[in-house]
Amino acid sequence: MRVVIQRVASASVTIEGRVHSSIGRGLLVLAGFEGSDTQEDLQWMSAKLVNLRIFRDDNGLMNLSVKDINGEVMVVSQFTLHASTKKGNRPSFIRAAKPEIAIPLYEKFVQTVARDLGKNVSTGEFGADMKISLLNDGPVTIYMDTKNKE
Repeated sequence: MRVVIQRVASASVTIEGRVHSSIGRGLLVLAGFEGSDTQEDLQWMSAKLVNLRIFRDDNGLMNLSVKDINGEVMVVSQFTLHASTKKGNRPSFIRAAKPEIAIPLYEKFVQTVARDLGKNVSTGEFGADMKISLLNDGPVTIYMDTKNKE
């Protein structure tokens, strides 16, 4: 499982010209899944995500988590995070999980983050053509992969 985490002042997902979901201050999480991802991967990533200290405290230091600031989280599926660009100029997505595997992983990840955060999590729509708007705060953008836990 791979994620790109962006600290945002706000973010929204628009589908077919209508705002599907939006958040204020918090985290926009682009999440990509592969067939070998497990429940343990989802739990590890969720715990890291909600406890990651990337928000500024009163001294301007990144010492607070999204939980600490009572922030919001939006999780959007992003199979292209598993793109391989080793050969040629057209990316291969062979490592990305097929929808029948990825959809349950995505839904379970959203549920796990909501549980760990203690509030609902906003989402995109799996497989939809989404337009994502965000106001990146910082900017702070972090990449994590459950295959690199150690």
